Amino acid sequence: MKKNVAIGFLGINLDNGKGVARWERWRPSVDLCRQDDFLIHRFELLSDPKHMAIAQQIKDDIALVSPDTEVVINEMELHNPWDLEEVYEALFDFASLYRFNTDDEDYLLHITTGTHVAQICLFLLNEARYLPGKILQLSPPRKRDKGGPGKVSVIDLDLSKYDRLSERFETERESDTSFLKSGIPTRNAAFNAMIDEIEQVAIRTTNPVLISGPTGAGKSLLARRIFELKKRRHQIEGDFVSVNCATLRGDTAMSSLFGHKRGAYAGAIKDRAGLLRTAHKGLIFMDEIEALGLDEQAMILSALEEQKFYPVGGDQEVRSEFQLIAGTTADLTELVARGIFREDLLARIDMWSYTLPGLKDRREDIEPNLEFELSKFSSSNNRKMTLNKEARQAYLKYALSADAKWAANFRDLAASVTRLCTFADGSRIQLESVEREIERLKKGWRLKSSDPAEETLLTVMTQEELSEVDPFDRPSLANSINVCRQSDNLSDAGRKLFAVSREKRKTQNDSDRLKKYLAKYNLSWADI
Repeated sequence: MKKNVAIGFLGINLDNGKGVARWERWRPSVDLCRQDDFLIHRFELLSDPKHMAIAQQIKDDIALVSPDTEVVINEMELHNPWDLEEVYEALFDFASLYRFNTDDEDYLLHITTGTHVAQICLFLLNEARYLPGKILQLSPPRKRDKGGPGKVSVIDLDLSKYDRLSERFETERESDTSFLKSGIPTRNAAFNAMIDEIEQVAIRTTNPVLISGPTGAGKSLLARRIFELKKRRHQIEGDFVSVNCATLRGDTAMSSLFGHKRGAYAGAIKDRAGLLRTAHKGLIFMDEIEALGLDEQAMILSALEEQKFYPVGGDQEVRSEFQLIAGTTADLTELVARGIFREDLLARIDMWSYTLPGLKDRREDIEPNLEFELSKFSSSNNRKMTLNKEARQAYLKYALSADAKWAANFRDLAASVTRLCTFADGSRIQLESVEREIERLKKGWRLKSSDPAEETLLTVMTQEELSEVDPFDRPSLANSINVCRQSDNLSDAGRKLFAVSREKRKTQNDSDRLKKYLAKYNLSWADI
């Protein structure tokens, strides 16, 4: 069996006592060694040199009640035992020099004696494993005047060994990640792993966070959720401030961010605090941060690093201790290379960087988000909304297909569900409503398409027909359609399209060649 080694402070008041009467008092350091079934083989007694007489008395008394216990008095000079820095430093030095032998000895940190500061330091050093072992607490007998050594409790601070605590902490962590996802049971493994990491970053650091991703991917919602998570954990005192930097223009940009003093410029009729000062002790979300000018970027960097800045027209600095979450739809590295975004600012905000995928890249999450949007509409309108079986199947079939572009991501989905619910006659959305909504989505995405070839082709064919055309052939077909629309007839268009190859042919029936080419895609001159 391993030997039990106790480490603890001398109790100036609790351990003290004189004459025969001292045996009638409960003295923790002595009574720890009087346990019937718990032998302390060695007691490392920590004592200030000026209390050495009491320490020696305790050592002698332990020798009487427990001859098998070796008491080693360790001098630890403390000018102020209530000074956290001094006590921690002294204990740290003791731990650094002490030769621990964990193979043969179990170490017990006796926290019954000593100041509360000393007890806290023992906890901290144990949790950091500088003082290996377990916490030991001795409670007095119910009636101290009746004698008795009291009761020993041993506490292991390795919380992973406590099943109920481990389960509770895991449940709490799952609750936090679910909170960041607005309670939506998302299924995309990569997205869930990213949210798990963001949850840890959110509660453990106040460093800037950079969230990139396409419009509508949920950057602002995630930023607010991070703030609310920190707020409910009492890690943040101030408010949530949100600003889209693309709306800050010209001379007012500086004033909006940093505030101004009365008379700083024409129209500045009174002092203005500014968004950064409003975010003091809180969190500011700066979306589309790439839209800021270089001067504003420089001041943001300075405010981040110094936590103070000058308002426009002011000659006295103001302080603001804020956390920044930056949002962007751009590749900031590319903007740095082009000289329109500061490299030093990017380095400062890029410590924790996450990219939110668009909805089309998380198609397995469309169904749970559909349920979320239905529930949200139901709650805000006091009207329970559901899709009937056929309507749900039809909607999800299209929503999950490659034809569904989800160009505005979750904004498209939220708008789509709102329309379905608004136009529903009752509480159940029918198939006819879904079919109309799908056509509306197709038309909207066709008008918003960012692919010029796709835009052209969708004017003469449906999305389903387009899906049958190889991506390799789409640019050529789109070009042919555009040339046709700029020509008087098939022959004129054919001459333009076959200008090189027609010279090598014996017969030059350009209109027939073009007509057959278009027919491969079920198109005619009239269609175009």
